[in-house]
Amino acid sequence: MDEKLIDSEVKAEEVTMPDISPVDECIDHGREILATQLGFVKDKNYDFAPEFRDMTTQLYLFGVMWKYAEGLKNVENPRETAFIAIETMLERDGMRPKDIVKRVEFLKKMSRMKDGSNALAVAIGYDSNPDDQSLVEVFEHYVDDVRVSGAFWRLYDRGKKTMLYGGLFVAFVVIWFVTLFMPGNTTIAILAAGLISAALFVIPVFLIGLLIYHFKMKKQSNLHEK
Repeated sequence: MDEKLIDSEVKAEEVTMPDISPVDECIDHGREILATQLGFVKDKNYDFAPEFRDMTTQLYLFGVMWKYAEGLKNVENPRETAFIAIETMLERDGMRPKDIVKRVEFLKKMSRMKDGSNALAVAIGYDSNPDDQSLVEVFEHYVDDVRVSGAFWRLYDRGKKTMLYGGLFVAFVVIWFVTLFMPGNTTIAILAAGLISAALFVIPVFLIGLLIYHFKMKKQSNLHEK
């Protein structure tokens, strides 16, 4: 009687406690490590462009899960398992399937340098230890890089919106003016006038943006030389 009871309890445990897949183990480990690391990063008050911040964090996380997958059983390709874990995480976080495919392909491309070596964030994530400040170490390498700064990203974003909305506004005003005060023009001529006027607004704004970028990069280069 007792043996039957024990057997039933063992079977119940087998039913209620299934084995966790390697991908799920990587995800659980990655989320745990990332929660600690993001706390350290938050204390630093970094100001990076959102795209750069997210990409760097995901590459670091990939490195963490890659190393962890190497210690799991029944994992033939730890690197690929880590990428599958990243893909599954993005899916569970609500990202659209089409965006997930693009994101994972982008991360695969950025995970290696031209010489075949691992990217900095991947290498540091791979060699990280629990409760160290390795993600902070990654971001510290880019603190003085203007190209990935939040301020430069905001300037770029404002410039892009200025060109878009400003160009549309100028085109609309010119089309309205020509239609109202210069009747007799063909539709093509009116549209051409609107497009040309929009271009005359957008091109100078774009050139000013390039000039600002050039000065910022030159300033950063001078600081590094000193």
